[in-house]
Amino acid sequence: MSDTARNRNIWTHGTPRRAVLGGAAAAAAGFALAGCGSDGDGGDEPKDRKKGEKITLTFWSWVPGIDKPVALWNSKNPEVRVKVEKVSAVDGAQYAKMHAAIKAGNPPDLGQIEYPVVPSFLVDNGLLDLTKYGVADHKDKFIGWQWQQSVFGKAVYAVPQASGPMGLFIRQDLFEKWGIEPPATWDEYEAAATAIRKKGAWIETFSATNGNRFAGLAWQAGARWFGTEGDTWTVSIDDEATRKVADYWYGLVRRKLIKTIPDRQNAWYKDVQTGDMAAWLGASWGDALLVGNAPKTAGKWRVVPMPQWKKGDAAYANWGGSTTAVFAKTKYPKDALAFAVWLNTDPESIKLLIENGYGTPGAKQGYTTSQLDVHKDFFGGQEYSKVFDEASKGVDTSWKWGPATDTLYQRLGDAFTAAIGDGSDFRSVLKKVQSQTITDLKEKGLQVKAG
Repeated sequence: MSDTARNRNIWTHGTPRRAVLGGAAAAAAGFALAGCGSDGDGGDEPKDRKKGEKITLTFWSWVPGIDKPVALWNSKNPEVRVKVEKVSAVDGAQYAKMHAAIKAGNPPDLGQIEYPVVPSFLVDNGLLDLTKYGVADHKDKFIGWQWQQSVFGKAVYAVPQASGPMGLFIRQDLFEKWGIEPPATWDEYEAAATAIRKKGAWIETFSATNGNRFAGLAWQAGARWFGTEGDTWTVSIDDEATRKVADYWYGLVRRKLIKTIPDRQNAWYKDVQTGDMAAWLGASWGDALLVGNAPKTAGKWRVVPMPQWKKGDAAYANWGGSTTAVFAKTKYPKDALAFAVWLNTDPESIKLLIENGYGTPGAKQGYTTSQLDVHKDFFGGQEYSKVFDEASKGVDTSWKWGPATDTLYQRLGDAFTAAIGDGSDFRSVLKKVQSQTITDLKEKGLQVKAG
């Protein structure tokens, strides 16, 4: 299809940025979308800051300790002050707030947005295309696949911050006490769950509301939730790979080998602190979370590779991963971009971010793997970041995210919660959410079909 024909087809769906996403299927397939979309819906036009003019940029983020690198920036850039506003990351609250601000016409200048939900902000005309402000000059500073997460056609909508390759955090002391080997496969994980339950503890929880982690589990198994055919999005949440994952976790829940409380909330933290929960399938940024919330367990934890479906495989996935995005209504795009690039590439800034546990950096340089072991003592002297570094090499980077992923997570959370409540099998969740997601995308004016 020619660019002209493709653009004419896309534009029949309505708003300009929806056009980008209506053809974001095409973008994901590698088509150029030149000429589609605009940098917002009007309002104040972006402008250059006058020499000597002092401005303040607002930045919404939930990264622990983000205030420290921002303070460093402010000390070095007195004319461009950045003001941080912390937003809650519980159950997608940060994105609901951001979308509401976009619709109200008063979003911040910058925001931390995870890779999976970047497309949903394009549907809202919420993000600025940074290409005409020189973002391409910084491309080679970042890991290629992370950079591509925010690229649609020729447009670039965010700067990579970090990724979250997954691994298994275990209480080494408890595993040794009970004579249980760290599980290398999912069969061994089930056996470990059984053995730990007999000791009166739990291996961990299946958190119904954590669609982000469930996506990572499906990703590892070879699922492809979103795809493209020409200008049409395909949705394949109810595919065989995801069914395998759903069946596995349903089996653990049905046999009461695993808890079903939400992770990273009070009851879960208590279980981690007391040893009532002996492991956690987490991401590289989880080190700081454990250190900050279970300090009395210092020295007892280790990190081992994520269990495999087949012994000897090396398939992994990411949980989370974030960008620093510039919102479409910022008045000072060049200054906002300059801060976003500095935040995620300056060695001093990266050092501060690493110390507060933001994940595996998106930058190619400015740090060493050993720097990531900031909590080495907590993990009994283990150079645990090597586990995550190896995991990042086994991530299938062909995985694609689609529009409305934040809504998808909410759908999964509601459906899993209901299934756990009434005892329904988890395959019913996939079937339901598959249908809901197709409807959600159609209601946004996008071309979509079941994959």
